[in-house]
Parts: sequence; C-alpha cells; structure tokens
Amino acid sequence: MWAEYVDPGEPGAVKWWHMVREGDGNVAMCGKEMGDGVERRSDREWGNTAEPSCHTCGAMYLREVPYRAAA
Repeated sequence: MWAEYVDPGEPGAVKWWHMVREGDGNVAMCGKEMGDGVERRSDREWGNTAEPSCHTCGAMYLREVPYRAAA
C-alpha cells in the first residue's frame, strides 16, 4: 500500500491508499503514478486504515491475490 497525500509532494495527511504491484515501479494498480518517498504499508492493512483505499486498486487487488485467512 502506498499513500497518496492530500497535498501532493508533501508528506502529511493521507488522501487515499493505493496498491502497487512488485515490479511495477511506482505505478499503482489503478494507473496512478505514485511519488518515490511516500509512506508504504503492508498489503495486510488493506481496508483497515482510517483513510479510504482506492476503489479501483482494491477491485484489481482482490481479483489477483488469493484469499488469506486472518492472522
């Protein structure tokens, strides 16, 4: 998960969380180019953040990632 900030280019309040595939550089699954120095979190936090997650990234992520039991 990569952060998209309310004020682009300035770390601070997170506007959305996006998913970025390994090997896709800094391009989110929705096609948005993400900044290099943005906050990143584990994909296990998807849907469990105070800030919203990108709907398009979420739809694609859920289709590509096998079910994981809660740990």
